[in-house]
Amino acid sequence: MRTTRRTFLQASMATAAAALLPSALHAQQGQPARRAIPSTREEIPIVGLGTWITFNVGNDPALRDECARVMAAFFEAGGRMIDSSPMYGSSQPVIGYGLQKLGRPSALFSAEKVWTSSGAAGPPQIEQSRRFWGVPKFDLVQVHNLLAWKPHLQTLFQMKAAGAIRYVGITTSEGRRHDLVEQIMRNEPIDFVQLSYNVVDREAEARLLPLASERGIAVIVNRPFRQGALTQRLQGKSLPEWAAELGASSWAQLMLKFILSHPAVTVAIPATSRVDHVRENISATAGPMPDPAMRERISAHVKAL
Repeated sequence: MRTTRRTFLQASMATAAAALLPSALHAQQGQPARRAIPSTREEIPIVGLGTWITFNVGNDPALRDECARVMAAFFEAGGRMIDSSPMYGSSQPVIGYGLQKLGRPSALFSAEKVWTSSGAAGPPQIEQSRRFWGVPKFDLVQVHNLLAWKPHLQTLFQMKAAGAIRYVGITTSEGRRHDLVEQIMRNEPIDFVQLSYNVVDREAEARLLPLASERGIAVIVNRPFRQGALTQRLQGKSLPEWAAELGASSWAQLMLKFILSHPAVTVAIPATSRVDHVRENISATAGPMPDPAMRERISAHVKAL
């Protein structure tokens, strides 16, 4: 095939564009792709495990064992980050049950939250959460939905300085209080911000994701499927033929690839109570990631359905 100036330029542009995403994604054979936490360069897999609702199963032994099986499949597939909160009902002790049953996997990256309106109540709540999980310390503790964020951040920074936790973060969900999130990101030395972002909820693209890149803050994405509403809406609808170009065999994988291909995103945390879904989610890290034009195509296609 004859190389012309035009084809040479097209190939060069394609190579440069493709390099933008893989440069931030690292994969090992048989393991999910990873991204670096900007503040330390520690690499973590780009799909984690959320526990909102799905792990709130109380003391039901059968349901607790189901959650433990989900966790086992998650670790077997190369996952690391599990995220929870005191707001999530029985999720914390259920995580602790699963970790104990699995022999406390060393791969775990524990992401917890503080959620109380009293600054003084923060430390005992964090300690109670630690006991529920049964871990020596948390990797990450986040101020949940910015509740009493000033005293809690002070506590978390002190804990980090003392080596009691490794990372400090804040969270928001459903597009709330982005102005305050932006203010904290600009003025506080946080390691992580957790926010909602998916193919239809893209407000974070305007300010928060670019700011995270600028400030060197890792991004955790919650509600990647709008708490299951998106996957339910698309159930029974055929995937577009071009999804195969990305190696996506399900709507969940296609929507996760949209999220994970944004260079500011460090990890997405879909919640599930099914072993097949956790494997499907982690498999979304394999294969090509969409470029900016394909990202727009994915978003427009889902919105039109």
